[in-house]
Amino acid sequence: MGLIPDLKRIEIGVSIATVWEFEAALEYFDVKETERTTYPYGEYFFRTINGTPVVFYSTGIRKVNGVGANQYMLARFPLQKVLVIGTCAGIDERFDILDILTPDRAVQYDCTVKEIEPLLKPSFIVEIDVLKYGMKGNGTIGTADRSVVMWNDYLELQANDITIADTEAAAIAYICRKNDVECIIIKGISDIPTDETDPDPLQSNQEQINVYITNTPKVMTRIFDNYLNVFI
Repeated sequence: MGLIPDLKRIEIGVSIATVWEFEAALEYFDVKETERTTYPYGEYFFRTINGTPVVFYSTGIRKVNGVGANQYMLARFPLQKVLVIGTCAGIDERFDILDILTPDRAVQYDCTVKEIEPLLKPSFIVEIDVLKYGMKGNGTIGTADRSVVMWNDYLELQANDITIADTEAAAIAYICRKNDVECIIIKGISDIPTDETDPDPLQSNQEQINVYITNTPKVMTRIFDNYLNVFI
């Protein structure tokens, strides 16, 4: 692994949303200050993995940042594949905290008037082929600007067969499809919403955030150790 000088060879990008996720990447790859470049949405650095040059970039959270940053990177480098990696909330009870998933479907679930339309509108669903990498798809990742914190949101996603949820990935997959660029999503469960009906909702939310911060470097290490090489 090392710094990549030939930017015309950068065909794979790794999209990382949150500060804690990107900090875990910086530590894992031992990125020096001089190797980091600032751009409008955060920072990026280069590494060579399996002989392939890769750009890792932070995007900031929520869909606008995720889409904007990735469109910027698609214009800046000749990317042919984007790997969206990071943490997520667990929805499907078959999976536990720290499990790593590679969903074969991504959907934005906050793009409809759910009172009169289906929550998962077909035009906002992106199918993802992970079988060609020898991986079994792990269901559906749901994306919305509203984080899954409230218990009612969690139950609604369960009722609609959402496996995991975040605030960026499906929107990035959608914009990659618009640009005819492959998108793979690799997410690890950092937290699972809890029923906040009894305790103070603010306290419940803070507890969930603390769990997330604690588990983020663990998730990122598992992704880097066991999954990144599969898709590069």
